[in-house]
Amino acid sequence: MMNLLQRLWWKHKLRHSPHQALFEAYKGDELVSLDCETTSLDPQRAELVTIAATKIKNNRILTSQSFHISLCAPQSLDANSVTIHRIRHQDLTAGLTEQQALSQLIAFIGNRPLVGYHIRYDKTILDRYSQHCLGFPLPNKLIEVSHIYHQKLERLLPNAYFDLSIEAICRHLDLPLPERHDALQDAIAAALIYVRLKHGDLPAITSPS
Repeated sequence: MMNLLQRLWWKHKLRHSPHQALFEAYKGDELVSLDCETTSLDPQRAELVTIAATKIKNNRILTSQSFHISLCAPQSLDANSVTIHRIRHQDLTAGLTEQQALSQLIAFIGNRPLVGYHIRYDKTILDRYSQHCLGFPLPNKLIEVSHIYHQKLERLLPNAYFDLSIEAICRHLDLPLPERHDALQDAIAAALIYVRLKHGDLPAITSPS
């Protein structure tokens, strides 16, 4: 996560760039829940297939303002990755270039904090693309919903084992299970988890036997 000195350095470096404002501290009241579908589980090698996001304002998820784009089929899109997210080369014929995708994403998220499930994985990949296309990493603060969930449960049952899969979290919080490996559905699921944990009561839980 970018610290204050790094932000100041990038603000100075980008002083003549329209992107300088991204490195200001965010002062609004919105968050953005984000998810990416990629060609690999290795964030240093994975290539982007789709990016989706939706805004959160207080206890509301603004699904009517959702963001969902596909990129041109990357070279590493093969049969193995297609079996995971079911997105084929022919589904990406109208996909955006890396530059177009990053420009549209940044216009949507600005410098708002990013919420997600395994959000650091997504951010690592987006930083690679942003460095390549724009010359800088994304400065957005990260909020990991599984960490919030674990911290709340740890206070109730210290040292217990908890299933932190997104399916288990949704079941415990009485939330709809997302259609797995769909970026927009996963972004909405992470947003629902965040709002439930921040604005609702945690359902009762018993210690694992």
